[in-house]
Amino acid sequence: MKKLFKLLNDFNELVMFKHSIFSLPFIFIAMVVAAKGWFGWSLLVLGVLAALSARNFAMGFNRYLDRDIDALNPRTANRPSVDGRISVKSMLVFFLANAFIFILVAYFVNDLAFYLAVPILLIIASYSYFKRFSYLAHLILGISLALAPIAGVVAVSETITLWSLYLSVGVMFWVAGFDLLYSLQDIEVDTKLGLHSVPSKFGAKKTMLFSKILHILTVIFWAFFVLEADVGVFAYIAVVIAAAMLTYEHYLVNKDFTKIDKAFFTVNGYLGIIFFVFIILDNLF
Repeated sequence: MKKLFKLLNDFNELVMFKHSIFSLPFIFIAMVVAAKGWFGWSLLVLGVLAALSARNFAMGFNRYLDRDIDALNPRTANRPSVDGRISVKSMLVFFLANAFIFILVAYFVNDLAFYLAVPILLIIASYSYFKRFSYLAHLILGISLALAPIAGVVAVSETITLWSLYLSVGVMFWVAGFDLLYSLQDIEVDTKLGLHSVPSKFGAKKTMLFSKILHILTVIFWAFFVLEADVGVFAYIAVVIAAAMLTYEHYLVNKDFTKIDKAFFTVNGYLGIIFFVFIILDNLF
């Protein structure tokens, strides 16, 4: 039993399960808006399974592919994929199993979800390759998480609406913006290893400027979302709060680079949850 718990803990560390907090709120925001309220227990369970299996696949594949790079970075050298706690074979089985689970869940959701399952997996897997030849990898990561709201509306209504695209584009810019800030931690390593990232190509000052621009675009597209979705006042308040939280995030990073972890995990984690809560309030009152 002790070995089992250790193995589970190692896999939890491998995929950083707590980071699911970034994608889960937005798939359910789309589902609530599409259903104009409660979408049912069945879709709740399927939505959670789809989101978690997709993310486990993406993270497992990324760790599998990046184990050579991670071994050369002091920040990542003690990951289970690098230090031998999880074998290469185990990682391979893990991300393939999660890919299968995602496709199976999509089959039980509806036909459109099933048809989109493999293309979605290919898109989220592509991030692991992009940073080896393009500094646009940050945007690819944003696109990967931006698929969550689209998946949510497809699950409920088996269609893709304009408001869901606005919401997704906002998520794309939001994720790419905070990933730029997070990648500042690896600017020296990326430069040394010849990896393609915005900080290694443009420097810290321009990276922070690009991040601000992306987060301004985030707020604009989320404003388009609430206008197009014809939601209530709580949704507008959610956008205002999101803008304030993103402003605070940049304040933290500009003030002290050591606050990057706090800005990344705390601020962005709460942002998604608060946005979701206000969307729920919008459908209650």
